[in-house]
Amino acid sequence: MELNRISSPFMLHNQLGVQNQPMKTPAEAGGTFKAALTEAVQEVNELQNVSAMKTEQLARGEIDNLHDVMITGQKASVALQATVEIRNKVIESYQEIMRMQV
Repeated sequence: MELNRISSPFMLHNQLGVQNQPMKTPAEAGGTFKAALTEAVQEVNELQNVSAMKTEQLARGEIDNLHDVMITGQKASVALQATVEIRNKVIESYQEIMRMQV
């Protein structure tokens, strides 16, 4: 999809297929968001666990592939940094909404 060819937000809305999705209640949307967030945190946790396990194995001499250990560690580090940044943005957005005057 080329975004520069879209002439209106409505066309972007249609091209993304959003119009075909049924409307959700706030509780349903919150549940969907919670499930997605939980899954993402579990994936980051799994990357951290795999990295720690490979680092231990390298230290004990059970594996020799230093490159694999370093790449696994970097993947875990980047995933954690991205998760922290997303958390910061969510908190910042929440605080901004709470400052709005109705």
